[in-house]
Amino acid sequence: MMYDDGSKRWLPAGSGAQAISRVHIFQNPSNNSFRVVGRKQQADQQVVINCPLVRGIKYNQATPTFHQWRDARQVWGLNFGSKEDAAQFASGMTHALDVLSGDAGEIKCAINQCE
Repeated sequence: MMYDDGSKRWLPAGSGAQAISRVHIFQNPSNNSFRVVGRKQQADQQVVINCPLVRGIKYNQATPTFHQWRDARQVWGLNFGSKEDAAQFASGMTHALDVLSGDAGEIKCAINQCE
């Protein structure tokens, strides 16, 4: 989801009907960068999130199943199907942010399903 400042509400990311998406946190070890990528689990596998993670990004676990973060241009939000999926994503996101700030080692890919 993306937050629209103009209407003050959350909007679906991507186009077409809302659908369950698979979200990954990827690391590029050659330059120690991270990216959150989400694709709809439909035939076209439309990319709905493609967001680089940078040092100092604001990440908030607003509820046990809704998390949000802000990059330089957008506020992103994820609704998770379960607290366990949300906790797994939070662990991956927190670790990535720790690595970016110099507080941790490598990260393994976090895979979650969300709406």
